[in-house]
Amino acid sequence: MKPRVTVLTLGVDDLDRALRFYREGLGLDTEGIVGAELEHGAVVFFSLQGNLMLALYPRKEIAWDARVEAQPRSSTEFTIGHNVNSKEEVNDVMTQARAAGAQIAKPAGPTFWGGYAGYFLDPDGHLWEIAWNPELRVEEGP
Repeated sequence: MKPRVTVLTLGVDDLDRALRFYREGLGLDTEGIVGAELEHGAVVFFSLQGNLMLALYPRKEIAWDARVEAQPRSSTEFTIGHNVNSKEEVNDVMTQARAAGAQIAKPAGPTFWGGYAGYFLDPDGHLWEIAWNPELRVEEGP
């Protein structure tokens, strides 16, 4: 297996609500829901940096497609990290997420490792860390 990831898929309970949060609330660009004409096919894709895509797909459809039993939601299975280039950008993204309907899990502030970060939960409980690392310069992109 090559060391690459091309799609991160988030299981959601309400595809329309998740689409609104990410497109209208966070400003991510998408064509909207595609594949709705197919049974089990409705999905949303967002282009991220490089060739990475973020997908939103109903939880029950992920379980069906993977042939596994649906599990209870858990915000601590993994986090999605969004690095920015300043403390101000951390604050701006956290404010934008709150306005979009996110629950602030940990307000932005200094970290134990010398940076500045905060956490929010999207409407489906996915945990996002918004972080500034003084040792990391983030390339601007989509």
